[in-house]
Amino acid sequence: MTQLAVSNVAVEFGATTLFQDVTFTVAAGERWGIVGRNGSGKTTLFRLLTGQLAPTRGQIARQPGLTVTLLEQHRDFGDAETVWDGVAGAFAGLRALERRLAEQAAALETSHDEAALERYGHDLERFEREGGYSYHARVDQVLEGLGFDAEASKTRMLKTLSGGERGRVGLARQLVLPGDVLLLDEPTNHLDLETTRWLEAYLQGVDRTVILVSHDRAFLAAVVDHVLHVEGGSMFPYVGGYEAFVAQRTERRLAQQRQFDKQQKTIAAQEDYIRRNLAGQNTKQAKGRRKLLARLPRLSAPLGGEDVMALRLESGARGGDQVLVAEKATLGVPLGAPRSALAPADGHASVERRASSVEGHRVLIRDFTTRLTRGEVVGFIGPNGAGKSTLLKAIVGDRSALLGGSLRVGDSIAVAHYRQDLAQVPFGRTLYDVIQDLRPTWERRLVQGHLGRFGFSGDEVQRRAETLSGGERARVALAMMMLQRANLLILDEPTNHLDVESIEALEDALDGFDGTVLLVSHDRALLRALATQVWALHDGRVHAFEQPFAEWEAEGGEALLSTAAARSADAGAQAEARLRRREEERGGHQREQEAAARAAEAEQRRATDRDARKAGRDAQRHVERAERRAAELEAEVARLQAELDDPTLYATAEGVQRAAAMARTLDERKVALDAALAEGAEAG
Repeated sequence: MTQLAVSNVAVEFGATTLFQDVTFTVAAGERWGIVGRNGSGKTTLFRLLTGQLAPTRGQIARQPGLTVTLLEQHRDFGDAETVWDGVAGAFAGLRALERRLAEQAAALETSHDEAALERYGHDLERFEREGGYSYHARVDQVLEGLGFDAEASKTRMLKTLSGGERGRVGLARQLVLPGDVLLLDEPTNHLDLETTRWLEAYLQGVDRTVILVSHDRAFLAAVVDHVLHVEGGSMFPYVGGYEAFVAQRTERRLAQQRQFDKQQKTIAAQEDYIRRNLAGQNTKQAKGRRKLLARLPRLSAPLGGEDVMALRLESGARGGDQVLVAEKATLGVPLGAPRSALAPADGHASVERRASSVEGHRVLIRDFTTRLTRGEVVGFIGPNGAGKSTLLKAIVGDRSALLGGSLRVGDSIAVAHYRQDLAQVPFGRTLYDVIQDLRPTWERRLVQGHLGRFGFSGDEVQRRAETLSGGERARVALAMMMLQRANLLILDEPTNHLDVESIEALEDALDGFDGTVLLVSHDRALLRALATQVWALHDGRVHAFEQPFAEWEAEGGEALLSTAAARSADAGAQAEARLRRREEERGGHQREQEAAARAAEAEQRRATDRDARKAGRDAQRHVERAERRAAELEAEVARLQAELDDPTLYATAEGVQRAAAMARTLDERKVALDAALAEGAEAG
């Protein structure tokens, strides 16, 4: 049954057309994902679907009696004071009815008024019909799933929550609210990996229609069965999940490109004929062709590549093989003080501080020991607020959070830090000035050209950072990072403000980067594509797994983490006992030799594993390049064959000559295709 029908809808604001020619239908129980560039109209579409905004042209038909719920960006919890009341506020009418029933029941204990008894029975039937006996359990279930203690939430005050926690309360409020269609705008914001997985399972099990905007590709792949792509001033519906959408989008763009190229060739040939014959014997035919050409409906250039940031990350120097060394590093923040109140460090990339006491501090990470070598891409995961950002900032040297142990970056390592709060983009400066500060010798055209690669052109380069949206500031931060040419990139949630196509551009840039990457992210698609090892923060300890994130996840990452934590606790005490015995039995010189031998052996194993992984990645890229080349050649062979099979080609002498040239080209492409197929088979 169709619940929503959008027909030829357009939205205009003055002389600006946001989108037009939008047509699609939503049936009951379908789960739609809306993807597209930031600012392209996704949130406006939600306002159309709820009836808050009327289209400039076209129609939106809704099933009679349809109820639509929308997660607002600005959460208003009314008069609620506690977390539980903030979520249960969705049932305000039902809770008021529950209180009236309690009052009526108390009154009926001393009175047997027939009218009161009938009213009580009517209200009780309504209470049961509207879910009065189940909403408590429903609220508790959603709160627990989104990381809150349901019982504690009944006394925990809303005013004590962080912005991210308030976002989760708002999401919980919407999820428990009864309704036919659920509209979700970036529901995975502020959610860690475990909570995101819970939300996936929850949405897969609901019997309501779901329409969501998200840039989380793994989340979309797990939840949606239809995709609406906002592109080029319109919206295009696709049937199937996210992976099917990606394949269909590619095919659609290729078809557009072929049609566009074919028309451009036709136009060029006609224009050439008109120029050659307009003043000659065939002037009548030339004028006729000019009239036909003027009336020809022109195809638009293929969509897809416009305005996507052109990010390329290169390291200025190779750097040493030893990138980061941590020895029993303990990190924390002062008790009773916000983390931002910590004094900044000296700003050096190499940090080494020691402290004998953690008194007066809340410890976030204990006894962190690791050696990070060149070329690795570390996926650093863990719950929100557990200390990941604190560790990153200690590495780059802008926080004095190191309470014990040591943390050192290699002397030849240059670090670039992408901060989650985007504080690296300075306020009070124009975008032009921000880039020129980094490249003072650049001419104006070079500065503007660089900003143009990230979607800022014309007068936009004179905008100040404080006027930018989150997505725009993120692109400026990446434009700055590109100029740093560092060999260690530290990225803290880089996908938070980026749309799907910008995330794809970031993924491609990181995949081609030849340095080392430390990546904090909840974007599983990004981690699966890039991470060669995993750091998992759990109960104050960082556990390192020397395997790609995809393998770690496939083997049950959470279970591996619990096992590692248990082993770490047991092994810690056992290791210390063994060490004490060895120190008593052996002299200091012998211990140093053994430690050096073990370190060398471990380093050799890591180097061997790293080389093997790199060789595997290189081989895979080689296969993919060969396959892409083969696909391009197959398409060209098919095109040439189709043109040669067209009888009209041989109707003129010029056509016969062209056919001969095309036949030679076809033979060359077939030989090249055979070579590409052989190369792909050999590499695979």
